[in-house]
Amino acid sequence: MVDHRPFGRTGVQLSSLTLGAMNFGQRGNPDHEDGIRIIHRALDEGINAVDTADVYSHGESEQIVGKALAGGRRDDVFLATKFHGQVGEHPHHRGNSRRWIFRAVENSLRRLDTDWIDLYQVHRPEPDTDFDETLGALSDLVRQGKIRYIGTSTFEPSAIVEGQWIAQQRGRERVVSEQPPYSILARGIEREVLPVAQRHGLAVIPWSPLAGGWLSGRHRPGLDAVISRRADRFPARFDPALPANATKLAAVAELTALADEAGLSLIHLAIAFVLQHPAVTSAIIGPRTLAHLESQLGAAKVTLSPEVLDRIDAIVPPGTTLNPADAGYQPPSLTDPARRRSGSTKELR
Repeated sequence: MVDHRPFGRTGVQLSSLTLGAMNFGQRGNPDHEDGIRIIHRALDEGINAVDTADVYSHGESEQIVGKALAGGRRDDVFLATKFHGQVGEHPHHRGNSRRWIFRAVENSLRRLDTDWIDLYQVHRPEPDTDFDETLGALSDLVRQGKIRYIGTSTFEPSAIVEGQWIAQQRGRERVVSEQPPYSILARGIEREVLPVAQRHGLAVIPWSPLAGGWLSGRHRPGLDAVISRRADRFPARFDPALPANATKLAAVAELTALADEAGLSLIHLAIAFVLQHPAVTSAIIGPRTLAHLESQLGAAKVTLSPEVLDRIDAIVPPGTTLNPADAGYQPPSLTDPARRRSGSTKELR
C-alpha cells in the first residue's frame, strides 16, 4: 500500500503515487476494459488520485476513467484533469480563455460522468492570454461547484508567482498545485520551481518520473531500436542519434549499474528519487498495461540512502536537464524569433 501526503495547504491527503491516464485510449492502450482493470487495481492498492486530460486520446482517456469510477468509486477518488490543448479542429477549441474553459469543463464533466472535478489544471501556459482571464473563469467554476481546486502544469516559476499575486490582489481562487516534469534525467525544476512551490505552499505532482520510458529498464546502450519507435513521433526527445539523447543513454547505463548495486530495479530507483524530494506530494505513474503498474507500485515503499542520492547527483547534477527538449515547455520568447527581434529594418552597412 502507498502512503499519503498533504496536498499543499488544502487539508486533502493524496497518495504518494497518482495514476496517470495518458496511456489509456488510442494513444496507448485502446482496450477500455483493460484500462478499467488497471485503474481498479491501482485503487485497490491505495492510490486515491487519478490524473487525465481532455487531449489524451481526444477525450477517450477521460471516458475510460469515467467508466472505471462508476458504481460508487467516484467519491473516494481525487480526480484531476486538464484543459488547454487542441480538442477538435475548430481554432477556438483550445487555449486558456474564458470562452473555451467554460465549454471544456462541460465536455470533461460529461466524459468523466461526474458532477465535479477535484483538480482542474491549466495544461500549459498561454502568454498571449491574460492569466487573470483564466483564473477569473476558473474561480467562477469553483463557486459554481463544478471544480474544487485549480492547478497548473509545466509553468515557469515567474508564472507560478504571478498566479499567487493575481489571487491575492484581485480576489481570485488560488492555484494550489503545479504539475511539472521531473526525473533523474530532467532536474531543471530543482532550481526554482520546487523552491517556489514550497515557499507558497503549493502541492507538486510531477509527471514523467521515468523520463518518458528512458528509466524503465528497457533502454541500454546497444538497444537503440527500442527507443527509435518513439523517435518517429518525438525525435528531439527520443532519437538516440542526437547528442543530447546519447548523453541520456550514457547516464541511464550508469544509473542501471547503481540500481543493481543498491538491489533495486531502475524503475524503483527513478520513482523513489522523485518522491524523496521534500517538495513533492505525489508522483504520476502512467502505466499502459497491468504489468507496468505492478512494476511501479513498490517504488512508494523505497527510501534511497544518502550514499545512493550522492551517486545520482554525480551522474546528473542537481538542477540539470540533460536534454532541453524534456523540459515540457519552451516559452514563445525563445521559440518565436519575432519576439526576440526589433521590428525596425535598419539597413546593414
